[in-house]
Amino acid sequence: MASIEPGNVCVKITGREAGQYCVVLKKVNNSFVLVTGPKQLTGIKRRQCNIAHLEPTQHRIDVSSDTTDEDVVAAYEKANLVTKLKLKKPSAGEMKGRKSEGKSKAEEKPKKAKSE
Repeated sequence: MASIEPGNVCVKITGREAGQYCVVLKKVNNSFVLVTGPKQLTGIKRRQCNIAHLEPTQHRIDVSSDTTDEDVVAAYEKANLVTKLKLKKPSAGEMKGRKSEGKSKAEEKPKKAKSE
């Protein structure tokens, strides 16, 4: 089995995300790594993954453990992997919309009430 290192683009081979591409961000221990798709691009959100559930590809991109999803998308584009892997690039609105989804609806309602 090939070694899995940060920056490797892999395919998940088990679970509900089987067949989806992800990139390794950092090695957690001998059995687990931190991966991201990112969700807007491949459908895989940032999470820990067992190394046995990944199949490495020959592709590599330049990322680090604290890289944002926007930077990962840019790295995919820089390496021309969006077209090679036939991924659908998210629009700018989708990328910005994901940031605001972190707020709960309860937090947004008081803001609207104050402005009226």
